[in-house]
Amino acid sequence: MAALFQSLTSGTCSMLRRLCGIAALLAAAVLGAAGANAQPAPDPRTAVVLSLDGIVGPATADYLIRGLAAAREQNAAVAVLRIDTPGGLDASMRDIIRAILASSVPVIAYVAPNGSRAASAGTYILYASHVAAMAPATNLGAATPISLGGSPSRPAEPPARKSAPADEDKPPPAPQKDAGEAKAINDAVAYIRSLAALRGRNADWAEQAVRSAASLSAGEARAQNVIDIIADDVPDLLAKADGRSVRVGNNETTLRTKDLRLLEREPDWRTRMLGVITNPNLALMLLMVGVYGLIFEFMSPGALYPGVVGAICLLVGLYALSALPLTYAGIALVLLGAALMVAEIFTPSVGILGIGGAISFVLGALLLVDTDTPAYEVSLPLVAGVAVASLGMTFLIARLALRSRRAPIVSGVEALLGQRIKVLSWTGAQGYVSAGGERWRAVGPAGLAAGDTVVIESAQGLTLRVRTAPEAPSRKEPA
Repeated sequence: MAALFQSLTSGTCSMLRRLCGIAALLAAAVLGAAGANAQPAPDPRTAVVLSLDGIVGPATADYLIRGLAAAREQNAAVAVLRIDTPGGLDASMRDIIRAILASSVPVIAYVAPNGSRAASAGTYILYASHVAAMAPATNLGAATPISLGGSPSRPAEPPARKSAPADEDKPPPAPQKDAGEAKAINDAVAYIRSLAALRGRNADWAEQAVRSAASLSAGEARAQNVIDIIADDVPDLLAKADGRSVRVGNNETTLRTKDLRLLEREPDWRTRMLGVITNPNLALMLLMVGVYGLIFEFMSPGALYPGVVGAICLLVGLYALSALPLTYAGIALVLLGAALMVAEIFTPSVGILGIGGAISFVLGALLLVDTDTPAYEVSLPLVAGVAVASLGMTFLIARLALRSRRAPIVSGVEALLGQRIKVLSWTGAQGYVSAGGERWRAVGPAGLAAGDTVVIESAQGLTLRVRTAPEAPSRKEPA
């Protein structure tokens, strides 16, 4: 007993030492990551450089908002926002602009390097910044909402030929915009004009950029008072911005940007991960993997791996979808589809719930993301693949259910019916028989004896009713 206790104690201590070692390694990793991400001491002679490279989305907004907050905490002189973007989501763009307008650190938007652009959402961000600058061989504009400017309007009907030659020279009437298009364009125009008025920039050209997708090169933008500076690189930009007066909040501030120390703040692992998982196609795949993982776990309780992986994927997918502009109808249809597919396992509907769940899921996926930005549209081939996989899973479950229903009974009293069994003892019209490896009370014809073979006809409680078994035909030996 003492030896057993000593063995258990030593085993427990060994396990605790291992756990402590693992905890120490995790703590060291966390502290190392925190040290790697630790911010330097506040320095008023610092310019924090942020990069807006690619589609404007939830990951970009999160990175820039946190970058401006870090610039404020470091008491930086300015924050330089280097821009090269084709546009993106309206909600993310407005989040970035709100952060710029609320920033206590002056923000210099700089379209760079050469060959870059600030199209669509990038134009709004440029107009919202305290100082707007561009590098040579860059452009900005084309700020029409993509759902309106990206799809061609229906051409007007050709005018009927008139006898008067003067009527033939009149241009055809412009296509009429519907109420939705007019509402979206007027809202975008009012927004960018308000930004232009705030920063003292060309509001008329900003309206043209929205209404007619106008664009400008760097030189043209400077000539038309759309931007303030043309600079070759960031040091040249800071030298040219030195001494400019800008309005930060309610106060006028003079920029002292010459010879500032540059502090590049690159996107961290969180921004990169958020940029990957906020792709609606990947988020939808994570959601499906999560649903199927839970389905397999429910079908085979105790497997653990499908349930754990499915739960993680489901939570990550839901987090990714929460960062995207979603429609309530799409969310409701996706959740309803997942619930119906899970219910198919527990309800003998022979595929009805599963088919309905697949249809609901596909419709929800098509309506899920409330944007016409191509980078954030759900892929139709992916939706088709999800539909085929869901229907295949439904048909598999339905087939297994039908096979289980048609299979012979292998347990319970019903499984004994029709079996040939042996009589153990018999008196009059009742006795005991051996069935299924157990001793049963039985009633039947009189005259039976121990060792006779009988057939079970029915079962009443714990009593079997039997009858005499017909003799098996004898096999004749070949001549």
